[in-house]
Amino acid sequence: MKNKVIWVLLGATVLAAVAMWWRRETLTSDIIYFAWAVPLAVAVCITAARQPAKRNRVPWCLIAFALVLWLSGDTVQTVQYYSGYVPPVGLSDVLWLSGYPAMAAALLMMARYRAAGRVRGVVLDALTLTFAAGIAAYVYFCLPIIAEGFTTLESVTPALYPLGDVMLLAGVLMLFLSPGRRGGPTYLMLAAATLYLLTDSANNVLFYVVHSDTSWSLDGAVLLGNCLLACAGLHHRSDELTEPGRAVEVLHPARVLFLGAALATAPTVVLTHTGLGPGGRTILMAATLACIACVLTRFLQAVRELERTQAQLAYQARHDPLTGLANRAAFTEHLEQDTAGVLLYLDLDGFKGINDRDGHEAGDAVLQAVGQRLSAAVRSSDLVVRLGGDEFVIACPAADTAYGELLAQRIVAEVSRPVEFGGRHLVVGVSVGIAAHTHISTGSRHAALRAADEAMYAAKSRGKGNWVVAA
Repeated sequence: MKNKVIWVLLGATVLAAVAMWWRRETLTSDIIYFAWAVPLAVAVCITAARQPAKRNRVPWCLIAFALVLWLSGDTVQTVQYYSGYVPPVGLSDVLWLSGYPAMAAALLMMARYRAAGRVRGVVLDALTLTFAAGIAAYVYFCLPIIAEGFTTLESVTPALYPLGDVMLLAGVLMLFLSPGRRGGPTYLMLAAATLYLLTDSANNVLFYVVHSDTSWSLDGAVLLGNCLLACAGLHHRSDELTEPGRAVEVLHPARVLFLGAALATAPTVVLTHTGLGPGGRTILMAATLACIACVLTRFLQAVRELERTQAQLAYQARHDPLTGLANRAAFTEHLEQDTAGVLLYLDLDGFKGINDRDGHEAGDAVLQAVGQRLSAAVRSSDLVVRLGGDEFVIACPAADTAYGELLAQRIVAEVSRPVEFGGRHLVVGVSVGIAAHTHISTGSRHAALRAADEAMYAAKSRGKGNWVVAA
């Protein structure tokens, strides 16, 4: 759907909400509500049905299901109202409460798809804030309702609404904290869910202020939330809600602030709310411990991720990205630590022709195959290095010239085997220069490398597939 059409739809919904407020507590207000809410619900159902991919279809089906449940609850209550009797607890409550898990599950699924295997940090952050919100909702909303002295059903049912809001909050936080692109559909979805939360919270607060049901005064906000949902689904980039995003492993300062605020919730409740009974204190302690556990686990995960990143960077600094062999930096370090043994300097024969004729992908395939064959041909204590291009070095500690020649012979045979690529057989040879331990133990630490390099050129001058021991 074009952005212009979305703005028109939002504008029309705002006008409808204003008209409902103007004609509040009248049949006209209810007619406007249902005349606009039903098409919006149908639009969301159509959005769910037209999703081509399963990962998109399931969350939108849950959203459509939640919206239908809430609209059905509104219908039941409206019919009861005009029939002359609205029970304290009834079918409308069952329908309304059933919509919260469906909507929260849809948001959680979207966040899971966006995180694409990296959802653990998002879950921990969302759970921490959710536990904190649960503490506040229980103390400031649920306990006063239970203390009113109504029947068990009349006390428990209203107390379930704040818990439903906590579930919805978990879904909002998961989607907000998940990686991925944040365009129009994402902001519309977050705005819709947040508006539902604010509407429910306002209803709870107004109930304690005016001591009567004021839900009618916020029906326009609910209608606007439904419109935001429909616009998110009809947006031409709605796929972004379930598209996997790039990993963001940095613990943003804002997240640290949120986690700190969550930890401060329980002490704040204790200081501002008196008269908690044993049951209330037990629930408060359990929620606080869960919140602390989530925060500690989150920071432990961040530390471990930092350690993994450092190890990965250290590995990349010492290894060639194409072949996985040690690179020049690792080889230089090896020379400084262990200078006794034999060096073999290798240069591929015919590699440039393959690169020019068959392309760089073919050349990369040859280099990878050669790297694997060299690694398989040496001892576990030997170090295979790619210096760059088609040049390799093998450092053989505690070895003599005889071993070097045997290894060179084996390498020449292994490297000359054809490499299959794209249905073709690519063949290269190798020239090897060998520098014995006597060249390593005298002169500069890099004299052996120069000696092996010169021996390699001497071998290349004799033709492909030869090796020469440095004099």
